[in-house]
Amino acid sequence: MMAEKPHMNLAVIGHIDHGKSTFVGRLMFETGAVPPHIIEKFKEEAKLKGKESFAFAWVMDTLKEERERGITIDIAHKRFDTEKYYFTVVDCPGHRDFVKNMITGASQADAAVLVVAAPDGVMAQTKEHIFLSKTLGINQLIVAVNKMDAVKYDEKRYKEVVEQVSGILKMIGFKPDQIPFIPTSAFEGDNFKTASANTPWYKGPSVLQALNNLKEPEKPTALPLRIPVEDAYTISGIGTVPVGRVETGIMKKGDQVVFMPSGAGGEVKSIEMHHEEIPQALPGDNIGWSVRGIGKNDVRRGDVCGPKSAPPSVADEFVGQIVVLQHPSAITVGYTPVFHSHTTQVACMFMSIDQKLDPKTGQPKEQNPPFIKAGDAAIVTFKPTKPMVLEPAKEIPQLGRFAVRDMGMTIAAGVCLSVKKKD
Repeated sequence: MMAEKPHMNLAVIGHIDHGKSTFVGRLMFETGAVPPHIIEKFKEEAKLKGKESFAFAWVMDTLKEERERGITIDIAHKRFDTEKYYFTVVDCPGHRDFVKNMITGASQADAAVLVVAAPDGVMAQTKEHIFLSKTLGINQLIVAVNKMDAVKYDEKRYKEVVEQVSGILKMIGFKPDQIPFIPTSAFEGDNFKTASANTPWYKGPSVLQALNNLKEPEKPTALPLRIPVEDAYTISGIGTVPVGRVETGIMKKGDQVVFMPSGAGGEVKSIEMHHEEIPQALPGDNIGWSVRGIGKNDVRRGDVCGPKSAPPSVADEFVGQIVVLQHPSAITVGYTPVFHSHTTQVACMFMSIDQKLDPKTGQPKEQNPPFIKAGDAAIVTFKPTKPMVLEPAKEIPQLGRFAVRDMGMTIAAGVCLSVKKKD
């Protein structure tokens, strides 16, 4: 059964073309999650198409369109095991158009591997992904300085990249001295399982050792049940089956649940994980579940399932603390960009900018400023243009974080401080 090892969700993040998919493919291969003959098959295919270096990446990019374009579009969920944990990899697209998916991917992760290519070092998206992962509550990080083969395993270059990345990590509250920076070549397999002869100067853990060294996330089982819906399927003989990751609480067969904002609800008939039926689901489990009396139109992506006795909060208005990451001009009251939180995407209006904060100390430095701009931190009151579920981060942190997007970029990231609930 599935209960043998603690489960971790791992996000693999970083700039496009820095080797994330190859990194994940190599992980799957080294842990035996993908049999060697499959990799051989991919190598043959890749050779025929003149894309030999993509063989490992293809393990993740099983979508045909991705093979042809050579980039990662959706979030592929894959399982692999180390001695200590079983991991579900959330492979997060690095490509600009796909930051939306990156946000939903990272918001489900317990830890992240940041892949930075040694030849390029820190790029725009490297920064954006680091910021986002912090805002979305990932506080365990492993840095893979990848493509070391392309810089001939040069220790000097490795140290330069470590310094660049450490600078950004420090800025947002990570402690670089507690983070392993592993020189890797996902293509060649250096430092994945054991120490590589190509980097005799590196004395730290291998990738698999660093993964085993991660701390098991505490399971917020005492909080009320919250499962953001990622999708809902109609399965013949069963009916409507929502799928999603349990963020908090415990779901058992027979529970009375409700989906918000729609208000539809009923009794839990069955719960499935990795195609096996289970009697109960805990935080971190990616599940499908069926509810008596729920039809295809009652539940959709972005809804949140919770107990009838403590339903998820639907925000009429909410107050959030945000950091403006980038914006070409000033942000004023009335601005209505799209908010991404758990699995929902809703446009929300800036109703009032209540305070500008000193980003270093978090202390208020200006009341009701006329505008905020890139680099500012602020407390703002927002009004969603349609019902959305959001919880104060102090009460249920997993449902209290959001990213703000507009013009194809992430404008700001923040946490919800309080919710004025819809009647």
